[in-house]
Amino acid sequence: MQLNIANLPLLSEAVRTPRYDRADLTPGIVHIGLGNFHRAHQAWYLHRLMDDGLAHDWAILGAGVRPADAAQRDRMLSQDCLTTLIELDPSGKSAEVTGAMIGFIPVATDNGPLIAQMSDPAIRIVALTVTEGGYYVAADGSFDAGHPDIAHDAAHPDTPQTAFGAMIAALKHRKKNGAGPFTCQSCDNLQGNGDILRQTILGLARLSDLALADWIDSNVTFPNAMVDCIVPATGPSELALARSFGVDDAAPVTHENFRQWVIEDKFCAGRPPWDHVGVTFTDDVHSFEAMKLRLLNAGHQIIATPGELLSVETIAGTMANPLIRDMFHKVEMTEIVPHVEAVPGMQPSAYVDLISKRFANPEIRDTTRRVAFDGSSRHAGFLHPIIRDALAVDAPLDGLVLIEALWARMCAGTREDGSMIEANDPHWDVLTTQAAAARSAPQTWIDQEKFYGDLGQNKRFSERFSYWLTLVWDQGTQSAIAAYLDD
Repeated sequence: MQLNIANLPLLSEAVRTPRYDRADLTPGIVHIGLGNFHRAHQAWYLHRLMDDGLAHDWAILGAGVRPADAAQRDRMLSQDCLTTLIELDPSGKSAEVTGAMIGFIPVATDNGPLIAQMSDPAIRIVALTVTEGGYYVAADGSFDAGHPDIAHDAAHPDTPQTAFGAMIAALKHRKKNGAGPFTCQSCDNLQGNGDILRQTILGLARLSDLALADWIDSNVTFPNAMVDCIVPATGPSELALARSFGVDDAAPVTHENFRQWVIEDKFCAGRPPWDHVGVTFTDDVHSFEAMKLRLLNAGHQIIATPGELLSVETIAGTMANPLIRDMFHKVEMTEIVPHVEAVPGMQPSAYVDLISKRFANPEIRDTTRRVAFDGSSRHAGFLHPIIRDALAVDAPLDGLVLIEALWARMCAGTREDGSMIEANDPHWDVLTTQAAAARSAPQTWIDQEKFYGDLGQNKRFSERFSYWLTLVWDQGTQSAIAAYLDD
């Protein structure tokens, strides 16, 4: 059955469908970067609120700023912006159609339609999922004012290329017209994601309009948040899975049976009552996000990097590999847990047990390639801060350094069986060149200040990295992991 509003009553009773009338919904949120994660996470929470008769004036309008986003717009509009979510649990699968999204803004190179929509006073939240590396952050954590995209938007503030430039242009219109601010909400896996979004917005605004930047600083809010749900990419098997439920969906989403969303309650123009459907509001988001980013997100890199080298296709497959699984547990428990504080209701060691089960879920076909993507951002964001903490107190770190060596080996572009690793990072050309040089001169890799900052100049880190990368090249990934486990 083709997915659209008219066909909702005709779907199988096994598929949960919206309990609200979509005609009753009006927009309150613009979400930029409308991928699978957003639809399985933030949009789902809003959908369940609407099912309970709440938040009908907070519907989502999707948006994108890249030419490729136009294809997603076409797919979503063809099915009235409905999404089939399929929960993958070892005990069984279930499906539901969600309808919190009611439109998709036209994608234009000057972002004119997006700016116009965000200028509407009805829009009270502008949210983003633009990946960890999409916030124009330099290696030292500061705003990258020299990036060509930023230079363009600073010179052409009325026809910006970036999501951030478009948000600033809309805020400028709202300030002029007395419409008031909207909340800027990051939903990406970044520690202090609201603070980082604020840095980017204010940094860019100050390059072209200091008065506007001051107004944004005084009136706009940027809540920090932690988001969590494993959501694989959609491919032929996911399309077939939707059809097995009797739904012809051009963009279905599969996900695990776990979600968590922890947010600061800092919304300058109001918000939906998300706490009604399980969202946690707290002033201490940092502790929650530190646990998740250091144990889960760093843990993903710990297993995906050797998994890619050893031709293990899925994350569940890496956890079925004894060497990778044992390395994961040793690194997590001995090198990361000591640097993570407990949060209400959860000790770090118990969280490791929880994510071990989630990663091992055989129903979730999450590829090592997807998880290993954009290692230049993910290693810098998830692993390097832990290494710095370990160095500061002379704590164990060999497993973390081994992962960095394995990443350098992965970026050489071949697996251990000789097969080629296709480009898997925005900086792939630079990384492959440096990885080749590091085979004989390991220091070359960690001298990349863009990714490592001054970390490569630490003597202990440098010596251990050289040891592990040399061992990886001389004896192979499996032998290097075995050596770490035997130590």
